[in-house]
Amino acid sequence: MAAADDVKLLGTWWSPFVLRARIALNLKSVEYEFIEEPMFPKSELLLKSNPAYKKVPVLIHNRRPISESAVIAQYIDDVWSSSSSPPPPPSIFPSDPYHRATALFWSRYIDDQIFPILHGLCFATHEGDKKEEMKKLVEMISPLEDVLLLIKRKGNNKFFGGERIGWLDIALGSLVGWFKAVEAACNGGVELFFEGSPSLSRWSEDFAAEDAVRGVLPPTEELVEFAKGFSEILKGARKSN
Repeated sequence: MAAADDVKLLGTWWSPFVLRARIALNLKSVEYEFIEEPMFPKSELLLKSNPAYKKVPVLIHNRRPISESAVIAQYIDDVWSSSSSPPPPPSIFPSDPYHRATALFWSRYIDDQIFPILHGLCFATHEGDKKEEMKKLVEMISPLEDVLLLIKRKGNNKFFGGERIGWLDIALGSLVGWFKAVEAACNGGVELFFEGSPSLSRWSEDFAAEDAVRGVLPPTEELVEFAKGFSEILKGARKSN
């Protein structure tokens, strides 16, 4: 197990991409120091650690920075693949090359097709037609119900990773809090995004109850308040331009 002063994570409490790194570290039982990054201005440590994108998350292991949530998760999986005492830590990525590629494919789908719509709903500076965007988001989520059902048919599996959470669980699960925040703000708190996906609905509850997740998943109410405040900042910035 790494000592806390060997491992640092630069991030923000509300970022789903930072949450992915935190869950991955928790799965491996890695002790780390979480450094909350200010929104404005960006810290010198962040700019120095990630000069290319200047974004969180950044994992700093023995003074060496690693950026991007998927890259960080793969690094964590490789570095902390064993422990000094049994049992060994769980794997984040499948060992089978095909299953590993499939998990990476669907996590890219989440980032490319689901996250942009969700982000737009969370930080919209005008109301617009949110109902259409929410409907579109439901459609984008739907294929993942089929993926989960296929995995569940292969055995006693309740996660995308099988009996335990894996990378695809982390990738989608990092957005669960924001799904609930949008439902709370725009749909009266009634379940919407997993309404037609019963397996995903149950999966989201099982995921949130996992030890590696429970302590770092942001509360829905705090995400709603953050989104409101940040939207007001964006509105003010646009008016001043």
